[in-house]
Amino acid sequence: MKDMTLKQLQKAIKKIDGVTIGDSKMSDRYFMKFIEEVGELSECIRKDKRMLNNDIKGTIEEELYDVLYYIICLANIYDIDLQNSIFLKEELNSKKYNRKSICDDFE
Repeated sequence: MKDMTLKQLQKAIKKIDGVTIGDSKMSDRYFMKFIEEVGELSECIRKDKRMLNNDIKGTIEEELYDVLYYIICLANIYDIDLQNSIFLKEELNSKKYNRKSICDDFE
C-alpha cells in the first residue's frame, strides 16, 4: 500500500474536484454531503459494519473516507491548508489540556 500525506490527498482532491475558492454555493452543497455522510457513518457504526477481505462497500471504513473527502472539499473551497491547521490547533490543545502535542514528533 502507498503512503499519502494529508497535504497530498488535499491537493489530489482539489485537482479532480475542480473547486473554485470562495464558492459559497458549493460550500453549502459540500456541507450537506458531509452531513449526509456523517449520518451514513453513524448507521455503519451502529450496525458495526466493518470491512472484510478488502470489500469496503457499506462499511465504517468507506464512510470514514467519505466524511474525510467532504471535509477536504470544504477546506479546498476556503483555501485552508488542513495539514497546517492540524499543527496550529494541536499547539492550542496541548496548552489547553496541559499535555504534549501529538505533533511534536513530526516537526
